[in-house]
Amino acid sequence: MKKTALITGAAGGIGFEFARTAAAQGYNLLLVDINEPHLIQTKETLLSSFSVQIEVFTQDLSTEDAASNIFGFAQFQEIEVELLFNNAGFGNFGYFAQSSWEKDRAMLQVHMVTATDLIKRFLPGMIRRGKGYILNNASVAAFVPGPLMSTYHASKAYLLNFSQALANEVRSHGIHVSVLCPGMTRTNFAKANGNENPNIKFNIADAHTVATFGFQGLMHGKVVLVPGIWNKLSAFLPRLLSRGRVTKMVGNIQRKNHAKRQDGKARVAI
Repeated sequence: MKKTALITGAAGGIGFEFARTAAAQGYNLLLVDINEPHLIQTKETLLSSFSVQIEVFTQDLSTEDAASNIFGFAQFQEIEVELLFNNAGFGNFGYFAQSSWEKDRAMLQVHMVTATDLIKRFLPGMIRRGKGYILNNASVAAFVPGPLMSTYHASKAYLLNFSQALANEVRSHGIHVSVLCPGMTRTNFAKANGNENPNIKFNIADAHTVATFGFQGLMHGKVVLVPGIWNKLSAFLPRLLSRGRVTKMVGNIQRKNHAKRQDGKARVAI
């Protein structure tokens, strides 16, 4: 059976570019996203360029049964997933006491619970076949605490630590596990989390570059993948300074972003 790559959050951004890269390498695709129209458009776009089989599955990944539904669909279609990319995610920008718990809960479900559940379900098959690739999309935010995005940074830290530990567990079975830690990337992420106009604008990557970097790193068996020199420096910063000092620095930047956002809202109201 031809190898298949399962990609969540595949309807745009890094997920779409990763799907394009995987298809170019001969992978069939199982594309998952909550946005059905964009998902279908993604399938049509990829089929116009690559001779691969593509299945799409519309799913809200913030529901408790998301992983079960996806796994059930793959079993029904007799799809053997060789590569799993847990890419889907979003943020929640603002003070924790004032932010929406429903959005926080949904984000934690997507980043941690659903991603882990998918691995739990697909990993045994990879181990039986003696081959598999798992890539989790974390963030450079995983390396530092993040005031005003506290739950986002914490969830990405979970993915970083979980991926490193799992990579150690399963390497002897022929399974490669990597964690991608990009910085700001040109996708709809910033707009979705309410911080679409941040102060730092010089270190913004494009989704194709990040996806290609992630795919190549995964194939070469590297565990922690941090694209870009500035992101590598950001990841290394906590080793040079205390975590308290780094937290203060991040908090100062985020408060400026928050104040800028509130000022923009006030201007619109006027």
